[in-house]
Amino acid sequence: MERRLQISLFILRVTVFTVMVMWSLSKLLNPEGAAGIFESFYYIGGLTAPVLYGIAVVQLAVEVAFVLGIARFWTYGFVLITHGLSTLSSWQQYLDPFNHMMFLAAIPMLGACFALLLLRDQDTLFTLGR
Repeated sequence: MERRLQISLFILRVTVFTVMVMWSLSKLLNPEGAAGIFESFYYIGGLTAPVLYGIAVVQLAVEVAFVLGIARFWTYGFVLITHGLSTLSSWQQYLDPFNHMMFLAAIPMLGACFALLLLRDQDTLFTLGR
């Protein structure tokens, strides 16, 4: 049972990382699009490319530490909070789910982030953290 739990948590960690790292890379590769997302969903306008690059670099650093299982309380918490904010900022899309089905995927991913934080001490497969 313990081995299956570790494998399951590892799979959750890698798949959550995959989604999160794509969002961070999009800030580097398409800062204009990222600025539009910040303005539309977070009501934060006027973000310049250098600011978005800085945000992306910080996010990427934490996400790499997350996938490596380093400082699990902090990195798993960071991923949960950032994904939670992203999920909450999209609340209007959930009011019309049949026209915004892709947004619904954020909800089980939020559950996965929460589970990883709660079970972080059991998530030891392929980690560099204690």
